[in-house]
Amino acid sequence: MPRPRPLTALRTTTLRAAAATAAGLLLAALTPAAASAAAPAPPVPALTWTKPCTPGFQCDTAQVPLDYRDPRGRSIDLALIRRPADDRAHRIGTLFYNPGGPAIPGTLALPSTTQLFPEDVRRRFDIVSFDPRGVGASTTLRCFPDPGGEQALLGGLPAGYPIGAEQQSRWADTYAQLGRHCADNDDTGLLAHLSTADVARDLDLLRQAVGDRRLSYLGTSYGTYLGATYANLFPGRVRAMVLDSAADPVAWSTGRTPQDRALPPFLRTGSDLGSARALDDFLDRCGAASPAACAFSAGSPEATRAKYAALTDRLAHGPLTVGTGAQAVTYDEASAVSAVALLLYSAQPLPQLGSPGWAALGGQLQSLWTAADTPAAPLPTGAQPGQTQVLGVLCADTVNPPAGADYPALADLARERSGALGPYWVWQTQRCAAWPAEAARDRYTGPWDRYTAAPVLVVANTGDPAWPYEGSRALADTLARGRLLTVDGPGHSVLGNPSGCAAGYEARYLVDGDLPPRGRVCAPDAPPFR
Repeated sequence: MPRPRPLTALRTTTLRAAAATAAGLLLAALTPAAASAAAPAPPVPALTWTKPCTPGFQCDTAQVPLDYRDPRGRSIDLALIRRPADDRAHRIGTLFYNPGGPAIPGTLALPSTTQLFPEDVRRRFDIVSFDPRGVGASTTLRCFPDPGGEQALLGGLPAGYPIGAEQQSRWADTYAQLGRHCADNDDTGLLAHLSTADVARDLDLLRQAVGDRRLSYLGTSYGTYLGATYANLFPGRVRAMVLDSAADPVAWSTGRTPQDRALPPFLRTGSDLGSARALDDFLDRCGAASPAACAFSAGSPEATRAKYAALTDRLAHGPLTVGTGAQAVTYDEASAVSAVALLLYSAQPLPQLGSPGWAALGGQLQSLWTAADTPAAPLPTGAQPGQTQVLGVLCADTVNPPAGADYPALADLARERSGALGPYWVWQTQRCAAWPAEAARDRYTGPWDRYTAAPVLVVANTGDPAWPYEGSRALADTLARGRLLTVDGPGHSVLGNPSGCAAGYEARYLVDGDLPPRGRVCAPDAPPFR
């Protein structure tokens, strides 16, 4: 699972740690056996793992069908990376890994995160990740004649989310233009085939390509939605599946009630509420820590909450500049709050990845607290590069309020129930309001409870700021054979906020198929502030 321009610390932390037609609905609903009877089977990619690669890893490119309704037609490329099993003599098979996003390239994420996998998993499995279609080094959507076209269009937008009628109107108009550019310039036809259901079908071809009879899989964040989609498209092909920090797939894709469709997806999943709870937890823990451990501490939880309220009030009245000279960066409320939302993801310090955890958030807030009221640099503008890669998947999978919906009112609703963090979650998917309709052609919307060949293990932190714990619990309850393992701690994903207890259960499940006891609760390895 999904970004405003982050702070420097956020950029490193986020990368390492780690957002139809009737025929299409029929294909998604068919069992794999029925689908194969309805159309010729797509060719299985031949892999050699001989491309130049990161030391200790092997890389390759796989060709898969652009359109699974025409499996012998035009093909696209997927970039792959593999870490061979340490114990080749006792190798079980391949564990596929998706790091989330959407649109985080697996070829970049796997080398950074491999050391977080349980030792028994690294020993017994080849671990393979890939850049999903439309992402990274795989075949991507071309919306402009040259790479700079996207940034030329989006460069004037506010960093974070829009505030006020002028910015909000410009935001909506600009993303509508982006959608038109993609529809007009998509000479490959990829726009209509970027859904998670398409990626799940790619994943099944890759499973065949590595020679595994059934799939072993670990997905974090958005990767849980990919896993749930695969499990319901190919229920007989699941060997073992760990879904770490999940969205409720019904809430995310369509909503559980007709009234839900009037809400943006992140409000349906409660992501705004989850981030608000995580922020409260951060402020309490920071206030209970010394300033040496959390720079923003005011000596007590109550005083630290008051300090944060005073900071957001200052930001609401005008921007603040952190740093001096060429290093100066100016933040308004939207850009500062958006950075806070993402810095909440990594709560634990991870020395092996150079991540200080929530200490980074404390440091950034303290920098804003000590900033001068007179801005010394202009506000940053422009969206991060690769917006089309994110939106290609995000907008294909979710039912969104239309372009004519009152998004400012929805942002006000989110602020009322979640504070200053609320509007961030509304404007992230407003970008989909005018996205081309053909993108939803292959969307999968359920059912989500097909009986799988093996049970599925869902793991989640109780204090997840992005996909709230309730979503993981809903997924475990919705799956026909789901089992929930709880970690009582903060942060987005258990992989990125480690728990040796949870890792042990995951390893036993992936290696031997043994599930943890029902109701088992683990603790994280380390508190946010030591």
